[in-house]
Amino acid sequence: MFALPSLVVAALLTVYLVWGSTYFAIHIALDAFPPFMLMGSRFVAAGGMLFAFLKIRGGTAPTLKQWRDAGLVGSLILGGGMGLTSYAQQYISSGLTAVFIACSPFVLTLCVGMYGEWPNRREWVGILVGFGGAILLASGSDFSAKPIGIIALLSAIICWDLGSVLSQRKFSLAPGAMGFASQMLAGGVFLVAVSWMTGEHFTKAITPAAWAAWSYLVVAGSLGAFTAYMYLIATVPPALASSYSYVNPVIAVTLGVLFADEKIGVREVVAMVVILSSVLLVSTARKGVAKNR
Repeated sequence: MFALPSLVVAALLTVYLVWGSTYFAIHIALDAFPPFMLMGSRFVAAGGMLFAFLKIRGGTAPTLKQWRDAGLVGSLILGGGMGLTSYAQQYISSGLTAVFIACSPFVLTLCVGMYGEWPNRREWVGILVGFGGAILLASGSDFSAKPIGIIALLSAIICWDLGSVLSQRKFSLAPGAMGFASQMLAGGVFLVAVSWMTGEHFTKAITPAAWAAWSYLVVAGSLGAFTAYMYLIATVPPALASSYSYVNPVIAVTLGVLFADEKIGVREVVAMVVILSSVLLVSTARKGVAKNR
């Protein structure tokens, strides 16, 4: 990341650090919230706050066509991507989740390739190295899973990456932060509707810990990291924008060591070095990283 613009570096660090910690927050919040309601409510809250802030500042609301496109993209990225990931976490171990999420750069690369934009050789090497590092890091974890969890997680990855590509190359969203706000609002409403149609309900009282986790997901995970990710998708090559899928497990392991008294061995250290090397490869693969759009 040494040659990257400072704003790109800031966005990458936001996605790395925040999304690396949201798995823990989701785990805490799921103790009280049903999965689709958890994700839907966080994005409705985040999108609503951002939309209101922009309107107060004199922003222009999206047109009907932009709302339509925001609904399609939000349903894919947030409804399919985040909703199904949360659902899958009930049936699949964290170790296997990390490996599946590490497949995201491959899927994103294929989606972008449909529009004639393929990674260069160094980016391919970085993608493969990062995937290998993610497998090594997760190899000491429990790999248990139910078939429904695997299907949900695979579907989530496809929805997330397809929606990410279409948001920049197919659909016309409102410019800037208003586009992010409309996506979050539309995707959140979609998830709340799914929650209602599937009959989700609260089975226990919402604890202070669950409220704190939900609030963190709204402010940091949605307003901060999701906005940073959408900026990256529009600005840098897909291999770099999706590198969070390798780094997030590293952040999660580090947080476990620092705050949950978890142990780290030689395998984990080697895996993290491999993953960080892959990020270095993809971040220095092109002289002109920012895309002209």
